[in-house]
Parts: sequence; C-alpha cells; structure tokens
Amino acid sequence: MVKVRYLTAISVIASVVAVSGCGSNSSTTASKDIHLDYAYYNPLSLVVRDQHLLENRGYNVTWVLSAGSNKANEGLRSKALDIGSTAGSAALVARANGSPIKVVDLYAGGEWTGLVVTKDSPINSVADLKGKKVAVTKGTDPYFFLLQSLATVGLSPSDVEIVNLQHADGKTALERGNVDAWSGLDPFIAQTIQQQGSRFIYRNPSFNTFGVLDAREDFIANRPEALQAVVNSYEEARKWAKAHPDQLAALLASQANIALSVAQEELTRTLVDINSVPGDPVRTVLTRVEPLAVADSDIKSDDAGRNALSTLIEPKYAQQAH
Repeated sequence: MVKVRYLTAISVIASVVAVSGCGSNSSTTASKDIHLDYAYYNPLSLVVRDQHLLENRGYNVTWVLSAGSNKANEGLRSKALDIGSTAGSAALVARANGSPIKVVDLYAGGEWTGLVVTKDSPINSVADLKGKKVAVTKGTDPYFFLLQSLATVGLSPSDVEIVNLQHADGKTALERGNVDAWSGLDPFIAQTIQQQGSRFIYRNPSFNTFGVLDAREDFIANRPEALQAVVNSYEEARKWAKAHPDQLAALLASQANIALSVAQEELTRTLVDINSVPGDPVRTVLTRVEPLAVADSDIKSDDAGRNALSTLIEPKYAQQAH
C-alpha cells in the first residue's frame, strides 16, 4: 500500500512538472509572436516582410495587409494587429475616439495624397469642387487632406458631396466618371496619372500628416522588447531602402502588382529617408487637423482632440533605434 501511494505521488509530481513545462514553452512562444501589418502605402513594411527582418530576430510574425489607415485602425481596435501603419491624422482621430494607441515611429514623409480629376475635367481648382462629388476614404490622410484643402478656399465638407470609397475604388470611380474628383493616395494616384492621363488640381505636401507606426498601449506596456525589435527592423529597412532605391521600387512594383514606373513615381513623393523619431513636425500638422476633425464630428469634442494630441506620441523607441 505504501509503495502504491509513493508511485502515485511520483506520477502526480511528474504531471505537474510536465504541465508547467508546457505552460512555460507556450508563454515563451507567445512572447515571440507579433501581429504586424504591411501596406503598399508603407514601402518599408514591404522590406521588413520581404527580408524577414523580424523573423531573423527570432520573432514569429503574422502579417496582415492594410488597405488603408482605416483598415489598420480596425485591426488595432480588434487586436488583430499589435502594430499598424496609418497616417498621423488617422492615429489622432482613433486615439481621440478611445482607441488606446500611440505613435512610436515614422515610416515616411513627403506627399502621397492630392486632389485628382480626369484629364478632360473642367475642374481646375479646389473652389471648383463646390457642389461636386468627391471620392475619398474617410478616416485616412486623403480625407483630412480634403478637409484642409477645402478650408483654404472657405469651403466645408457640406459644400461637396463626399462619396466614401476605399482608395482603389475611389480611383475606379473617378476613371468611370462616377465622381467628379478624388482625394487619392499613391500608388493609385501615380497609376491613374500614368495610365489614364488624370491630373492634380491641388497639391500641398505640408497637408500630409506623415506615415506613422501605431502600437497598442497594452503591447507597449507588456512587450517593450518586441516593440523595439519592430522599430529596429524598420530602421534597418530604411537604411537598405536608402542604399537600394531601384530595388525598393522593384519590390513595391512586385508586391503591389503595379508597373515599375508607377512604383518609381510613388517613391518620388513617398519619402522614406526621413528622421523616424516622431516629434514637433507631426504635432504641428496634427494641431492644424484637430479642429477640422472636431468641426466635421470625426472627433467628438475639442477636449478629446487636444487630450489625444498631447498623449499620442511616444518617441523613445525610435530614439533608441538610432
């Protein structure tokens, strides 16, 4: 009887040790899992993914394609993404509306949006848009570019008919004549300019709100080493992109299934060779966007907007990557 009890005790201890070991391995594996997006408007994400820069650092990456800032924000809210790439304006609006995210890195600057019409359109200026149909993706940089552009001539969103379409669908709507103008995004802008003869009616690089990496606050708090690895990988990708512009264009063309000339044009406007630390330049443009977003009811109140603006940026990970 004593012998049986002794063997039973040994079995129980062995089972506990085995379960504990499994739990430890599972925890270790989970600590190496990252859910990250890639996007054709974010060329560096394509480099990080293609060159396995995070996998080479020992991480298991689930890659999710973001079709626009609005889709990246959806992924962050649902926790399908730990880190997503959006425009600064989209990050501000998301945070102001309760999404617990912070901007931790800049992946691009420059000019990737503008107001576009077909080659034979009678529209030649922002003022000509009054009463016209304008395609745009709400919650993205082209949308806030449109708001800023309208404000330059004293127009508000109610002065135009906004047709809310995802970026690629907005391009198609313009080309088919279903809308009068489109506040678009590269590479789709470059595509319609080269292939259909479409043209800009208004450009203003200062209205672009930077391409930013947004991390969920719980991920920042619980996985700082993984977040640093992502930012470090982006910095590695930036150095490669700067040294290999032709290969970057070829990668973008291949991944986005666009002509090489379209990719090259996009990269003349979407600039990856920038200071990646988020700071005053981002705050400056977002300070201009915030009241427009409040007036348009994209942000519920000025207090919510100002609080989001004051708490949005977390620069230390980008600083440590340099």
